[in-house]
Amino acid sequence: LAMLGRLRVDIVLLDVEMPGTDGLTALPALLERCGGARILIVSSAAASGAAATVQALMLGAADTLLKPGAGYFAGRFAEELAERLLRLAPDATASPAVRALDDWMPRSLPASPIECLAIGASTGGVDALAAFFRALSPDFRAPILVTQHLPAVFMPYFAAQIQETAGRPTRVGTDGLRPRPGEIVIAPGDGHLCLVRNRGALHVRIDRTPAPSGCLPSVDPMFAALAQACGAAGHGVVLSGMGRDGVLGAAAIVQAGGAVLVQDARSSVVWGMPGAVANAGLASAILDPAGLARRLGQGDEAPRWK
Repeated sequence: LAMLGRLRVDIVLLDVEMPGTDGLTALPALLERCGGARILIVSSAAASGAAATVQALMLGAADTLLKPGAGYFAGRFAEELAERLLRLAPDATASPAVRALDDWMPRSLPASPIECLAIGASTGGVDALAAFFRALSPDFRAPILVTQHLPAVFMPYFAAQIQETAGRPTRVGTDGLRPRPGEIVIAPGDGHLCLVRNRGALHVRIDRTPAPSGCLPSVDPMFAALAQACGAAGHGVVLSGMGRDGVLGAAAIVQAGGAVLVQDARSSVVWGMPGAVANAGLASAILDPAGLARRLGQGDEAPRWK
């Protein structure tokens, strides 16, 4: 903390469970003093560490990486750490896609009621989800599906944090689960969160088929299944994240008559996923997370959900 007063840094690696001042306690001061640097949480998979890591992401940390135990620092950990650092580096987030949107024309937002809303996010998405749900009208009663790129061990704690932030019942998705009005269903860390319609009712189906993006869970299968099950009544939101996961599924939603809204570059930690959708000409709105929530809550004469 003292060093940050005299030295500019791009990335801070932060453990959670430490003697003295733990990472979660230090995080607000780090965010205040680091001058916009990205904070990467490097945490073990222990229960207390997983819960604290998710809380740190909700508070504004950019990303997380599982820390291996003593004696297991060889192999993929070094590669994954280098990959995360490159992903969070300022040059990695600069994108010509931002400049390409000077003449962007939004697609119209369909007037049909929303039967189901699906949200995809990755790096920086946990904080964005918190901002989105804090601004979403409590009158919005369509079920909400969420695919966030996180390790499976974090999902129960992530669901608990989302429930506390959103004030909505939240569950990790399982095969056959029937989403309830106003409920949030989270993708498990080891499968894609998909939908099928059975006798007129929507049911969750967990799919583990490899996705084009290589992500598990992936936003693309969730969006594609939403488009097939709900047609024009299925809408999507793409929040901060690295890569292009979600752009193929967004095209399916738009082709089915639904709409896709994306987070803007200014408020995104990484404008990869939302930028890909916007550059493909598939976005009906480009706003910060709170603006997206308010846009979905606007109606003409009646609420736009059922």
